[in-house]
Amino acid sequence: MSIEGSISKDFYEGSSSSSSPQASGGSSHGSTTPSRYESQKRRDWNTFCQYLKNQRPPVPLSHCNSNQVLEFLRYLDQFGKTKVHIQGCMFYGQPEPPNPCTCPLRQAWGSLDALIGRLRAAYEENGGSQETNPFASGAIRVYLRDVRECQAKARGIPYKKKKKKTTSTSQPKGGGDDQESSSTSMMHFVP
Repeated sequence: MSIEGSISKDFYEGSSSSSSPQASGGSSHGSTTPSRYESQKRRDWNTFCQYLKNQRPPVPLSHCNSNQVLEFLRYLDQFGKTKVHIQGCMFYGQPEPPNPCTCPLRQAWGSLDALIGRLRAAYEENGGSQETNPFASGAIRVYLRDVRECQAKARGIPYKKKKKKTTSTSQPKGGGDDQESSSTSMMHFVP
């Protein structure tokens, strides 16, 4: 199977499938079945390592930096399923376009953000230091922010940064119910 087939299959199987012997029937060592998150993290890590090996020339993990991570994220776009309207498209900025168009399919920002979170954790679990983690670099955060903003504009749904929930007991002016409910569903990307 080609790297494209392997990566797209692994990336799209997501956490709904598992190829580990533990998840499919248990282990003779008595260890527990890995969680869906752990299984997905392992698949993502193996996929990224395979991507590095298939580069010409191959890139050793010890030489991996944010440039290779950004190239990997751009490479994954070809397997995306999210329609992202380009600025010249007549449906640019419309949340629910009435007709199909020829705009490209891309990876959704949320999928990329979750992928980077898993790869960041896997890097450190596989012996990489926190200080040299290419998945935690500022360039990756900037790329993800740009993807999020671009996709939000293309859909006509602006991203509004939500304020962090304060630990004080005083309520902000105008009541705190609205802020309370919005902060509980907020996703955080911790640098």
